[in-house]
Amino acid sequence: MPRRGTGAEVGAPVAERARGLLRVVPFIKPHRATLFWSVGFAFLVALFWGANLGLILPVINVLAGEGSVTGYVEGEIAVARGDQDHWTIKLENAEAEAARLAADPNASRSDTVEAAAEVAKAQDRLSKTARKLEALNWVQQYVTPILPEDKFDLLATILAVVFLATILKGLCVMAQDILVGAVIERTIADLREALFAHALRLDIQTLHASGTGDLMSRFTNDLEQLAGGLRLLGGKVVREPMKAAACIFGAMLVSWQLTLLAFVLTPVAAYVFGKIGRSLKKASRRSMESMSRLYKTMEETFDGAAVVTAFNAADRQKERFRNENRTYLQKAMKIVRVDALTSPTTETLGMLAAFGALLPAAYLMLRETDSIWGLRLADGQLDLAELAVFYSFLAGTLDPLRKLTAVFSKLKRSTAAADRLFEILDRDPAVAAPAEIAPVPDRVHTVKFEKIGFHYAGAARGAVLDGVNLTVEAGEVVAVVGSNGSGKSTLLKLLPRYFDPTHGAVTINGTDLRDFDPAAWREKIGVVTQETLLFDESIAENIRVGKPDATEDEIRAAARTARVTDFADTMPNGLDEIVGSGGSNLSGGQRQRVAFARAVLRDPEILILDEATSAVDALSEQLIHEALKEFAAGRTVFLVTHTVRRSLLELVTRVAVMEQGQLAGVGPHLELLESSAAYRGLYEAQSDEAAAAARAEKAASRTRTDYRPMRSPSLHPGAINFDPDEIDQYDPADRTPPRKPPGFQPDPVAYHYASVGQIFDPDEVAEHADDDDEDDSQQHILPLRATGTDG
Repeated sequence: MPRRGTGAEVGAPVAERARGLLRVVPFIKPHRATLFWSVGFAFLVALFWGANLGLILPVINVLAGEGSVTGYVEGEIAVARGDQDHWTIKLENAEAEAARLAADPNASRSDTVEAAAEVAKAQDRLSKTARKLEALNWVQQYVTPILPEDKFDLLATILAVVFLATILKGLCVMAQDILVGAVIERTIADLREALFAHALRLDIQTLHASGTGDLMSRFTNDLEQLAGGLRLLGGKVVREPMKAAACIFGAMLVSWQLTLLAFVLTPVAAYVFGKIGRSLKKASRRSMESMSRLYKTMEETFDGAAVVTAFNAADRQKERFRNENRTYLQKAMKIVRVDALTSPTTETLGMLAAFGALLPAAYLMLRETDSIWGLRLADGQLDLAELAVFYSFLAGTLDPLRKLTAVFSKLKRSTAAADRLFEILDRDPAVAAPAEIAPVPDRVHTVKFEKIGFHYAGAARGAVLDGVNLTVEAGEVVAVVGSNGSGKSTLLKLLPRYFDPTHGAVTINGTDLRDFDPAAWREKIGVVTQETLLFDESIAENIRVGKPDATEDEIRAAARTARVTDFADTMPNGLDEIVGSGGSNLSGGQRQRVAFARAVLRDPEILILDEATSAVDALSEQLIHEALKEFAAGRTVFLVTHTVRRSLLELVTRVAVMEQGQLAGVGPHLELLESSAAYRGLYEAQSDEAAAAARAEKAASRTRTDYRPMRSPSLHPGAINFDPDEIDQYDPADRTPPRKPPGFQPDPVAYHYASVGQIFDPDEVAEHADDDDEDDSQQHILPLRATGTDG
């Protein structure tokens, strides 16, 4: 059966990288109806924009003309009818000439083509004249009757129409922005949820490689950048081109030839803005990466506030933050500089385009012609009103273009943000279900680690695990011990498939763990780690994580088993008490018991405790071990630890010893003490540390400071023969020289010995006693209260 990958593959991005904002389209599709309405309002905005500019023509005609508007319209109709008659005659003559040339076998091809062109020209002009005449007739029939005859009143009416159109345009802009905003916010919410869900499907190693700071930067800063770009894309990027198109359409009604001249510089503009866009996108991506590092510095500083305070490292962290902040500033300033080029570049190219059309238009008007160098640029001679309207439409085109260039840099930043966000969605988890899923067995009989090898991807260190073989039968309690860095935790992290082995396999009842659905397999496992994570919810809800559909009775039962109720019942809200961020309202031992209750609630077949009691006090450890002793019956339990306490040995059936990524020994405690030097050294070192810690604790509890040194010349050297453990059993305040009963004759030496607890440091006594154990002449230990003394 094919494998999904190994632990070395850290969910690398697929070959096809995210490419811009088009990747967001699937998230916008569910909201396309709302988006459609927003486009409709954008069209109305463009219509009102063009209409306002088109009203310049009647305003000029009214102000410059001598007659009324009715007379003006009638005059235009008369001119149009004259043109219609003129072009009708021209068309008839052209058709006759074309027919004659077609019948003449001696006619040249060029004459025939020219005659056909004249026919087409006459037909086109006649068609345009007919449409103009139709429009003028409509105006005469429906518009002029409601317009005032007085020029001033007419001008005021036209301006009122412009004002009303402006208000309607503004309402349409508002409606479009609201609709677009609704679409974008819903789209970003859907994308945020998809990103979060996919991030949770990624394996632990991939998440750790990314880092919390980087992920938080993408989920906050990058999503905000993307949302800003999408708002512009659905708003101005739709609306402004429509406004420009309305103006271009109006300009083409005046003269399509002159309008085309304005677009001569379009290839130059495309090249310039392409260069600027690539620079902006590259600079934006680097800026976002720098922001991720800034987030990481903040995360490390605030999460490690205790360390920063304890070691007076505030200045060091401020310097780190300052350096990252300055780096981000440099990246941001590059964006500012490139962005600053867009506006003047747009205005310069726009003015050149306008001049390229206006100068020929002015030439046609002033020279009273319709062509330049034989090239026809207008359908007739232009007058002042038509030139003014043409200029207005060109200027109306420049305004939307200027606004588009203002959002150009934001769109590029949002494109870079989209690329970074979809990099997360493009990552395949290194741990995933195979194409053909094997059923998870009802009961786990055997867990085998077969020739396990593992190394962390991208890590400088070598193999963390190398050729580990270990078989565990159901119901066993196995302690996996070893020094720091021995690979014990990594080995057990393969069991819940935090990651997969680089070599070898973990099998359950003979089936490779990678053949199971990871989610289904993890239902059989309960995990308690050293770094306990509690959510900012109640104690009960934190326990419920182990079994979301658990009843209140089941939660309380699990809490009782894990000794959580011992402290929860003393709180005002009991199990409904809020634990705070990360469980900050609870002690370390309490947090660990809540985590254990979470595992108990799941009722797992396999229980993993990874250094679960290494950071708790002795009482909490004792309570957890008591709970574990009750709960472990009939379950397979793995205990990961670097210390072997007597209370732990009472629980385990076998001990597996890890050393430098290899299994150094496995077996019962006493056997390993004989057969495994690594285990013996670990156990003895821990025993020595425990004894030293106990003596230090006892010494710290004493109040006396005037102990006399051992081997004092004034004392009998046999004082070292007192049992130091017996000395330590007495409180220093009670260590007084024994009193003689009446008539009793004490042994002077024994009497003197009895006062040792008062005048010698018991730790020094113990050290000398240890030294003298090897001396054959000192084989006897006398009791503290020697025979012949009272008390």
